[in-house]
Amino acid sequence: MSHRRAFEIAFVGLKPGVHTFEYNINNSFFANYGEPDFTNCAAKIKLQLEKNSGFMMLKFDIDGQAEVNCDRCGNPLPLQLWDEFKVIVKMVEEPDLMNEQEEDPDVYYISRTESHLDVADWIYEFISLSIPMQKMCKEDEIGGPLCNKEVLEKLRKMEEEAGKDNNPVWKGLDKFKNLE
Repeated sequence: MSHRRAFEIAFVGLKPGVHTFEYNINNSFFANYGEPDFTNCAAKIKLQLEKNSGFMMLKFDIDGQAEVNCDRCGNPLPLQLWDEFKVIVKMVEEPDLMNEQEEDPDVYYISRTESHLDVADWIYEFISLSIPMQKMCKEDEIGGPLCNKEVLEKLRKMEEEAGKDNNPVWKGLDKFKNLE
């Protein structure tokens, strides 16, 4: 079975009701998608597919960990992945037109003649969405064993320099403060 076929679900043969699928994701999964913003990903995806007549409800539970670079000091930072996403897949006659017109990103249309559902792109998207925009250790962990002490010291010095009024353009403006 090829790598991509492992993420195809033959839903036509499934009875109505809830069906569970599990996927173990590692770095090799992301090879088809380019360089991700994280490394050493070890995620477990639990997918619950609820099949109904005319539509399917997919619930993705993301659990695992990945390693990102800290935005503050640049050192590797372990990150816990945990999130939940839902997608409604509706079967229609003209799925391309319906997907163009649909404004809700959690609704997706497929043709009534389809027999397989590829979930790989959703898994990639949902793991990527589980990574926060700002990747830093918590305030109480700053300077801990995972931090780059040199970079933190340089940042502290830069903050001190920025706090001083070194620009002569602003020097004379202090006398205009608190005038009424």
